Amino acid sequence: MRCRSPSPPAPAPIRIFPASRTTEAADQCAPISPQDHPTSYLFFPVVTERPFTIAVPKGRVLRELIPYFADLRIKPERAFFDPEARQLKFRSLDDEHPATIIRVRSFDVATFVAFGAADLGIVGDDVLLEHQYDEIYAPLNLGIGACRMVVASQAPLPSNRIRIATKYPRIAETYFTQQGIDVECLKLQGAVELAPLVGMCHGLVDISDTGRSLAEHNLVTRATIATITTHLIVNRTRFKTDRQATDAWIERFRVAFAPPPAN
Repeated sequence: MRCRSPSPPAPAPIRIFPASRTTEAADQCAPISPQDHPTSYLFFPVVTERPFTIAVPKGRVLRELIPYFADLRIKPERAFFDPEARQLKFRSLDDEHPATIIRVRSFDVATFVAFGAADLGIVGDDVLLEHQYDEIYAPLNLGIGACRMVVASQAPLPSNRIRIATKYPRIAETYFTQQGIDVECLKLQGAVELAPLVGMCHGLVDISDTGRSLAEHNLVTRATIATITTHLIVNRTRFKTDRQATDAWIERFRVAFAPPPAN
């Protein structure tokens, strides 16, 4: 088995969840299960050493997240909503819940949180499964940004040895190894659909929302590796050293994203 992109050192065992276990996958994605969080201080000022920094992803997930900002007591400065602004760091103007918002690529959110540059982040299962950082945990499945991690190709894939283009070499290697297939991964950051079209590989592993992009490139979904949703992630060190304030943020997200009561 070969992969041309080096994997992080000493990776934790990956867990690939079939699509039929979506709920279980979301629950197990967190390395630890936090205790229930008290709600008595939910919307009151919390004494903390420094404001929290929240990493949010660009793109579709951010568009789905913005309507929840009011319930989360997040009030970004005007530049945050300006499509022409090149600014990446913003203040939240809620005096009772001061925060800094950083806007980064979705694949980088987990790295900013793991290395302490952000305290909280919004990220998908795909990033959690690929990075497997010990420095973060995911207490909440927010249920937005739903999509699938799929295997796709033009022709049926060989059953013994294949070459795959992907942004997710760890996930791809683990999946095909579980299938008993020797795989070579070519790591690409973009235009993954192009690789099998030009004969660079047999197929791809990537996330798919509607499947439209795959169909436009004459690619057929051969398997679904996992169903992906978006999670709140937390830096472990901030959680341990500033527990009350971190719990308050987690609880605000829990309340904001709670499903509506059944009639």
